[in-house]
Parts: sequence; C-alpha cells; structure tokens
Amino acid sequence: MSARVSVRRAVPSDLDGIREVEDASFANPWKAETFAEAMAEPGTDVLVALAGSEVAGHAVIATREGEAELANLAVGAAHRGAGVGEVLLTGAVDVARGRGARRVLLAVRGSNVAATRLYERFGFRGIGSHESYYKDPSEDALIMSLKLRREG
Repeated sequence: MSARVSVRRAVPSDLDGIREVEDASFANPWKAETFAEAMAEPGTDVLVALAGSEVAGHAVIATREGEAELANLAVGAAHRGAGVGEVLLTGAVDVARGRGARRVLLAVRGSNVAATRLYERFGFRGIGSHESYYKDPSEDALIMSLKLRREG
C-alpha cells in the first residue's frame, strides 16, 4: 500500500468520495441519499477507508437485535489488492461486535471470487443462497455468516 490506510465513521463531506467508489464498483450503485440516510439511521454505521485524504473504500454495517448485516462494502479500483477491504471488514466487524451482535450476515455475488475469499479468510461461511438477488446481470447471491465471540 502506498499510503497508510485508516478507517473512521463517515461524515457528510465524505459522500462525494463514497459515490465515486460506489459508482465505479457496482452496476446498480447506491445513491448519495441512501448513504446519507444510513449515516443518520440508529444502529447503522457507514465507515470510510482513507488513503491519505482520499476515500479508498467504504462499508455499511447495520446492527439490529443481536444481528449485523454488512450491507455494502466497496474498494476503489486504484486501491484493490492493497488490503483496504481487510481494513474495512475488520472495522465493520469490530463495530458489530461493539454493538452486541452475535453474528454478521452478508450477501455476495456468486461470481465475486475475490470478495468471497476475503470473507472466508475472516471466518465467514456460506449458509445459503438467494436466487436472482442481483440484477444487471441477474445472478444469485451467496449468503454468508460470521459468528462473533462475545468479549468480556
């Protein structure tokens, strides 16, 4: 990694950088308003990975009733393969654990081998699938789960 990467909660001034990463990462990207709403939602945390002052990636984790959902994770093309996804995933799991989650769930495109491998390295395991979950192109989602050990 050329620049040190840090993770923190997103603030409104991060929205332009988040949108750039999001738009370049997904066929059906979330809108800026969706991220702004997530930032204001109790129990939902939007995290950004910063390489210097540049938004290198983002994650959205929502925790409710002891379960967390990793709803979105994206890394900018210039930062892929440099450990940014790992830093974001670590931050998201730490937030979920801190909010009392017993497990983290996520959905990933079946063809997204790089993301699936990242999640598996963190201990996520496939628990099922969701048929035709993704559009453009239509594709099934692999549903993955990570059991968290309660600390303390």
